[in-house]
Amino acid sequence: MSVKTVFKTVRKWLGRGVLLLCIAIGLAMLGCQLPPLQGRTATMSLTAAEIQLTRLGQAAAIEQAKHPELSGLYLLSDPHEAFAARVKLAQQAQKTLDVQYYIWRGDTTGTLLLEALHAAAERGVRVRLLLDDHGTNQLDTELAALDAHPNIEVRLFNPFVFRPFKLFGFVTDFSRANRRMHNKSFTADNAATILGGRNVGDEYFGATDGVLFADLDALAVGSVVPQVSQSFDDYWQSGSTYPLTDIVKPLTPEQLAQVGEQVKLVDRSTAAREYKQAILNMAFVQQFLEGQLALEWAPTKFIVDPPSKGLGGAKEKELLLTHMHDAIGNPRQTLDVVSPYFVPTDAGTDYFVGLQQQGIRVRILTNSMAATDVLAVHSGYARHRQRLVDAGIELYELKPDLTAPFEGKKNLGFMGSSGSSLHAKTFGADDQSLFIGSFNFDPRSMHLNTELGIVVQSPKFGQEMDRLFTVIVPQRSWRIQHDAQQGQLQWVDGGKTPPQILTEEPMTSWWQRAGVTFFSWLPIEWLL
Repeated sequence: MSVKTVFKTVRKWLGRGVLLLCIAIGLAMLGCQLPPLQGRTATMSLTAAEIQLTRLGQAAAIEQAKHPELSGLYLLSDPHEAFAARVKLAQQAQKTLDVQYYIWRGDTTGTLLLEALHAAAERGVRVRLLLDDHGTNQLDTELAALDAHPNIEVRLFNPFVFRPFKLFGFVTDFSRANRRMHNKSFTADNAATILGGRNVGDEYFGATDGVLFADLDALAVGSVVPQVSQSFDDYWQSGSTYPLTDIVKPLTPEQLAQVGEQVKLVDRSTAAREYKQAILNMAFVQQFLEGQLALEWAPTKFIVDPPSKGLGGAKEKELLLTHMHDAIGNPRQTLDVVSPYFVPTDAGTDYFVGLQQQGIRVRILTNSMAATDVLAVHSGYARHRQRLVDAGIELYELKPDLTAPFEGKKNLGFMGSSGSSLHAKTFGADDQSLFIGSFNFDPRSMHLNTELGIVVQSPKFGQEMDRLFTVIVPQRSWRIQHDAQQGQLQWVDGGKTPPQILTEEPMTSWWQRAGVTFFSWLPIEWLL
């Protein structure tokens, strides 16, 4: 066969392949229409009177009476403690559990928490589980098994109809699929809630040999909790939320039995053992019920994007970023930013530089290239780095290895415990106002994803944030500076004596640096 004949044959089959692919895409698009929303059950959070019939509600009411109009907060930086707190709340719930997350893994900790929800439902607790569908990969079977329980309903935010390959939904309906629900909350009996930056999965609870996230949550009781529950109700009934039964086929009895066996295997595993022990060791929920937990009572404002943002229908005045500015106000002395995915854009860079020029001290901590789990995001940040440094802003990049002890402890204190990548999202102003939540300082959190958080007026938490940047961050990160003579950035390792100065991205390979350079050429900053 001649070379010419070979080329003709290849071209013919390539043509047929493209045609078949187009036909397949067309058929898939026809079959990927979302179902109508009519017929969803309408359920609401507990009323004030119903809350008082629960143990958690009664304990919260006693403490609230001592601190009217305030909220009591307990920070959860240790990953094992953060996991155990969720299980303990599920165990103490008597009426309702309202659970909302961006990512829920089907790994050890994810399975154990699903089982905690199931166990609560077995006791008669009504469980509502609302998940962003982008973060539920390969979890359809487990969710369908959970949803089969009469006391549990699972709903998906902006779901993908074509289940075999969900990312195909970005092709067929990009404008909708690109908007995700990044909210994270775990609320029991409308009396106590856990919210912050932590998703559900082994990497968020310190249970993997891979990437471990240093993160921050807060357990909250008091005046802020009904606001969290109202937001959950709004999302539960929103135009982006679909019952799982409309998207995923119900399981057969045989499939249900298989899921049960899988859960038993996870429950008996060595990996699960230390988390069960953490649950046994964790006493602060019981301390709260007995009025013995030392909470930080402070004015606290819950802020959240409206669910209409998930369909591109939110107005600027409704967005979390606007509410955050209103709650915190204009910094007068200091602004501290902890954001794992930090893409300030030109407008954000102008804002930070403007504050610094006014004499306001700006300190920023984000992931280094070696610590980030998304190189594309680092490219969006790196292009603004030199301008921030030249303005005098204190810019730090977290080192990936946080397992070495600091001051005799393996933790980062206020920010989170040891981990290889930053995931906490918190901002502080004037050692007084503090934001804790799901919001990253990037275009995606600002304009595309829905987010939530709390703004707390607390000098105690403000001092913790200052200690983070004064004592811990200089040891655990590289500070970026600009060598004007050499015309290049430098990474200063303050954890070494004397400080070590590096002239290229530390602990990275050439392909990582090449990847960041490649991403920087693409017009994708608005997606990051």
